[in-house]
Amino acid sequence: MPTTTWTRHHILSLADFTATEYNAVLQTAASFQEVLTRRMKKVPTLQGQVVANLFFEPSTRTRSSFELAAKRLSADTLNFSAANSSMTKGETILDTAKTYLAMGTDIMVVRHREAGVPDAIATEMDRLGVKVSVLNAGDGQHEHPSQGLLDLFTVCSLFNQDNPSIEDLQGKKIAIVGDILHSRVARSNIWSLTAATDAELHLAAPPTLLPKLFADYGKDRPGKLFVHWELEPALQDADFVMTLRLQKERMTAHLLPSLREYHQLFGITRDKLKNCKDNVKVLHPGPVNRGVEISSDLMDDPEFSLIQNQVTSGVAVRMALLYLIGSGKA
Repeated sequence: MPTTTWTRHHILSLADFTATEYNAVLQTAASFQEVLTRRMKKVPTLQGQVVANLFFEPSTRTRSSFELAAKRLSADTLNFSAANSSMTKGETILDTAKTYLAMGTDIMVVRHREAGVPDAIATEMDRLGVKVSVLNAGDGQHEHPSQGLLDLFTVCSLFNQDNPSIEDLQGKKIAIVGDILHSRVARSNIWSLTAATDAELHLAAPPTLLPKLFADYGKDRPGKLFVHWELEPALQDADFVMTLRLQKERMTAHLLPSLREYHQLFGITRDKLKNCKDNVKVLHPGPVNRGVEISSDLMDDPEFSLIQNQVTSGVAVRMALLYLIGSGKA
C-alpha cells in the first residue's frame, strides 16, 4: 500500500477532506484495484477485525460493495437489517450500535434515511472512549462520502490508472444533472469534484429540484461551482456528465409535470451530448431509471458510459476506506 499518514478516525463527510486525504484514498484504491485483478483477491490487512454493516435503509450496491470489500481485506462481517432486528421491539439506534460494540465490532458502516445518524453513532462511540470507527454509507439528504470518492476515483483513473490524483481534474468541466435537491451523492460530489485547483462543477436541474441555496456551496470555492436551470449551459464543453435518479420516494410534493417532460428537457441522450467535448464520458451512481435520466442505449454504450466502472471502482475504494481507518487498530 502507498505510504501515507492517515489520522482521520471516522469518515462522515467530505466537506473538510484535504487534498492529501483525497490522494491517499485514490492511490490506496488503485493498489487494491490491482489486487482485485489477481487470482487470489484477498489480503490479510484487516484479519481479526470485525466490520458491522448497519444498514437501517435498503441498499444493493453500497451494502454488497462494503461487505465484499471487508471480506477481501479478511475482516469478519456482521450484517444488520432493521426489518429483522430488535428495533421492531422498540430498541433505539444507539442501543443497537452498542450491541454491536459489545460483540467486538471495530468498524461500523452506517446507512440511514435520516441525516446525522452516522454522526450521532460516532459521537457516542467517542463518548464511550472506544476505538470504533464509523463510516457514513449515506444519511438522508446529507452526504454519501464513499460514493463521492468512488466517482472521483472512476474519473481520475481514466487519466492515470496506477497513480490517480485529484490534480488529474485540472481544467476539467463536470456536469451533474438531475434530482440534486434529494441527492446525498450530489452533496458529496460537490466537495470531491471541486478539490482540484481549477476544476469546474456545473449543476443542472429544474428549479424545483435545484434550489438557489446550492449556490451557497460555492462560496468557499469561488469560480468552481455553477448552478443552471437549463441543461445546455451545463453540458457545453463538459468533459464528464453525471446524471442522478429522480428520488420519487423522497419527494413530498408534485415537483415535476411528468417523467416524459423531464426526459425531454433534462434526460441525457446522444443528441444532447453533442454540446459536450468529443470524448465526453457519462456516469450515474445508480439505480438507474432507464429512459428517464438517461437513454437506455447510451447507458449501455462503453464508448460513453462509465456506469459499470463505477460499480467496479466501488469495491476498491471501499477497501481503501476500511484499510485507512482500520489499519491502525490491529
